[in-house]
Amino acid sequence: MIVEMKRLTLFCLASAVTDTLRKLQDLGVVHVTSLKPPDSRALETARNHLAYIRRVLETLPKKPATPPSGFPPDAVVSLVWTLLQDKKDIEDALADLRTERARIQPFGSFDPAQIRALREHGVFVKLYVVSTEAEKRAPEGAVLVEISRDKNNVHLALVAREESIGLDAPEFRLPERSPADLDDQIAEFERRLADCQESLKAYEGDNEAVARLRDQVEDNVHFLEARDGMGNYAPVAYLRGYIPADHGAQLLEAARREGWGVQIEEPGADDDVPTLIRNPAWVRPIQAVLKAINVLPGYREVDMSPIFLVFFSIFFSMLIGDAGYGALFLAGTWWARRKMPDAPPEPFALLTLTSAGTILWGALSGSYFGMTAPWRLEWLAQETNVMGLCFLIAAVHLTIAHAWNIARFFPDLRALAQLGWIFMTWSMYFVAHYLVLGASLPAAIGWMIGLGAVLILLFMTPVKQLKEEWHQHVMFPLNIVSNFVDVVSYIRLFAVGSATFAVASVFNQMAADIGMSGVLSGLIAALILFFGHALNIVLGAMGVLVHGVRLNTLEFSSHLGVQWTGRAYEPFARKRSGSANEGER
Repeated sequence: MIVEMKRLTLFCLASAVTDTLRKLQDLGVVHVTSLKPPDSRALETARNHLAYIRRVLETLPKKPATPPSGFPPDAVVSLVWTLLQDKKDIEDALADLRTERARIQPFGSFDPAQIRALREHGVFVKLYVVSTEAEKRAPEGAVLVEISRDKNNVHLALVAREESIGLDAPEFRLPERSPADLDDQIAEFERRLADCQESLKAYEGDNEAVARLRDQVEDNVHFLEARDGMGNYAPVAYLRGYIPADHGAQLLEAARREGWGVQIEEPGADDDVPTLIRNPAWVRPIQAVLKAINVLPGYREVDMSPIFLVFFSIFFSMLIGDAGYGALFLAGTWWARRKMPDAPPEPFALLTLTSAGTILWGALSGSYFGMTAPWRLEWLAQETNVMGLCFLIAAVHLTIAHAWNIARFFPDLRALAQLGWIFMTWSMYFVAHYLVLGASLPAAIGWMIGLGAVLILLFMTPVKQLKEEWHQHVMFPLNIVSNFVDVVSYIRLFAVGSATFAVASVFNQMAADIGMSGVLSGLIAALILFFGHALNIVLGAMGVLVHGVRLNTLEFSSHLGVQWTGRAYEPFARKRSGSANEGER
């Protein structure tokens, strides 16, 4: 659920700003907002320092078993940064040398210094590259020698006694160094690059110490941003921010102790209030998905995490749809959890849930690695039944959204418009059955559509807002069409699930056609099965990300009115390892 927030204004003496901010940082509950753009030379320096510490930290692998270098973290950052710059310079120089070597490669081994020396004795050598379709003949008074050719170009050397003699083509630029010299330089730079990479290994055990330094510098950057963003009317300074309502007493106690002036009030309608979500343990696994796709509901929207979790699990199971794949996912999840005991538990819990659901759906439909088992629910063997089930899931899913809105809006009359959308959603469910599956329409379908339309048109917009939102009524016919499209779009659960099964079956048949009669044929068949099913699993996972997430974050969210406009609650606090507040994001 979304935690109630309060707007905070805090006053302190201008001479006590530093001490006040340090105490607030220790308190760790205030989301600070800037009253003016934070800007100072100290802040710019701190941000630059943080940027290059992060760059160094990206380079250092996490090898806790490797002993540290013994240098202080700041010295490690400086040394590694210097090595990184040297490495980049060497790599750039190597790239230039290799490009030049490749450019002159077709002309073989020669010394450009000798060509230049010949000019002093009246012998002029010029190099050319011409296309094979535009072959050149030697002009009078010159000798033309073919050095090499490929399917596109011919590489030529022209020798003449007069500098003015040449071919009607651009002259090839002579290199500064001979190919042999370039090879020596490339070898030297490769050796220097290897030495640089070897030197970097000496600091592989310093990752943890540099990470602590990064946290300290981040704390300092946040401190300077808060300080520079404060308002100041000497001798008083003040800051603005937001706090969770249940932390108000904690802040008031600190204010009495430190002598601050505070004003805690309800956020204004136009305030950009940060979003803090706290969920029970069973809902938290879905946070892994929401964080991965980087979406967050706005403060005045609703947290749909519980519904997201339930239906995402259903969608995942139907999109993958294979009990064998589900078993692989489950085994892989348990293995990864044993290998990473300190990792956040939410992704593993989510994968365990979705894998178990996939096994159940695959067992019901009789699908095991693209093969159909005799023990299955025969009802699911009929494609029309599965498509009808998809439409039913759509109607239930979208009905939950509008029922939720009824609970939010009641006793406002807009709740009746949401009831109208429920009638309309189920009408579209029956229309989808009629158009796609050839089922007959219920006799009351006209009344359902009419009643839904009347409720929506009469109560969708409060009377006071009609002047500003009249266009919603004009868009109503398109919204009905959109509602129908949303219901039909859930058929993708059937389509993608069927495609997953079909692809697996094709690879199984390919392997069966090759057979296992010999060692070579058996090896080829095994490789086809391995790579075919691996590809199918990847495609299925992509289908889950595209379709399973979309049905929640687009179709369901649009009916619920969630636009994902939130910005995360980020308390002004000292950096800590791991999650500071369990169950919060």
